[in-house]
Amino acid sequence: MLTNIERKVLRIIANFSVGRRRTPTIDELCVKTGRSRSGMMEVLEALAREESIKWERSRPNDITLLEAWERKEPIRWQAR
Repeated sequence: MLTNIERKVLRIIANFSVGRRRTPTIDELCVKTGRSRSGMMEVLEALAREESIKWERSRPNDITLLEAWERKEPIRWQAR
């Protein structure tokens, strides 16, 4: 389950990707959300843990959108 800020950032990334054909930078996300850079890094880490985006702290402006909407239920991997 995503928090409000995580959901907001996910929607910003998705809409930005469609409109501009690229993902936003950390600075652009900070401007759009009013969050500090360190706060935005925490939000992006949470989205990466939820597997909504692919992102690494070592490359902060390299965001890959994996899923644009919040899942109703978490993914549960099953061994076959």
